[in-house]
Amino acid sequence: MPGSEGAIDNERFQERLKAFLDALPDSMKSDIAFGVPLSPFTTLRVGGKADIYYLARERGALARIVEIAQTLGMPYFLLGGGSNICISDSGVRGLTIHNGCRSVDLGEITHCDTGYSLMQLFLDSVKSNLSGLEFAVGIPGTLGGALASNAGAYRDNIGHLISDVEVVEGGVCKTVSADWMEFSYRDSKLRRGLSPQPVVLSARIQLTPSNHSAIIERARENQRQRIFKQPWYPSAGSFFKNVNDAELAQSLPDLPVPLKMAGVVPAGYLNAACGCKGLRVGDAQVSQRHANFIVNRGCAMAGDIRRLAEIVKRRVRDQFGVELQEEVIYVGDPPDPKS
Repeated sequence: MPGSEGAIDNERFQERLKAFLDALPDSMKSDIAFGVPLSPFTTLRVGGKADIYYLARERGALARIVEIAQTLGMPYFLLGGGSNICISDSGVRGLTIHNGCRSVDLGEITHCDTGYSLMQLFLDSVKSNLSGLEFAVGIPGTLGGALASNAGAYRDNIGHLISDVEVVEGGVCKTVSADWMEFSYRDSKLRRGLSPQPVVLSARIQLTPSNHSAIIERARENQRQRIFKQPWYPSAGSFFKNVNDAELAQSLPDLPVPLKMAGVVPAGYLNAACGCKGLRVGDAQVSQRHANFIVNRGCAMAGDIRRLAEIVKRRVRDQFGVELQEEVIYVGDPPDPKS
């Protein structure tokens, strides 16, 4: 989900921090920590420290801390499984709430906390012969992150499975229909910089009873494709969104026919065509295995990742006239362009 709200001056922030800490129940105050490094919690293994850090282990605590933060204007960032994000080297100002809520009630209508692993939810569904989440095999991160970016693969996505969500908005906890999420391709209401940022606590997911062997076979085929294509170094997942441009798709002679017919051009295709595979800035590199992955070869900084992404975008823009849009969400301040 997008990062903390806009910067506020230190004096004003200290006033809000005091009011926020005073409003917390005593049972929650002892779990507040300061200056916690965030890079170990991300799949890219980059990012600075959280000013203030709180791990929410159950839905009630998550709802309460978000309600207080929203009501008092305390800036916050919600961290899930740490995939699909690139946290600034300068860290995250204000409060970082780590969503560790992992309760699930499995069935044809599955009720699941947003801190639950999407991959684990798929594995649970297989055991109960429930179909719908086969696309999720190998996708890292939590249900919450999947909802925020309408995660999907192989012409499927999470959005069409959602019945309703439990959300905290404007300091109020409520249940709303899936329409509230405004799902679209790799996008939802949660990515659009709303302030204060709504927080989804749980979702109801519609799954379909199916033959166990058929579910396993579909999932295995998806997994084979992922293993073959995706890099082994730390990454945030697919970095850029695919491009929906029928005219461009038709103009590319070696684009597969199904993609031409759909008018979809994979970002990895464009990046590779521009010679981006293997490009490096420091220890950040465009993967040799898949040109839509930017990987951390060991000691990359978030600034390296972002600068490399800009180089890729510029090459694609210059050669194809297309402005790539990040699927990965930047959290925190951008790097100094002079650094």
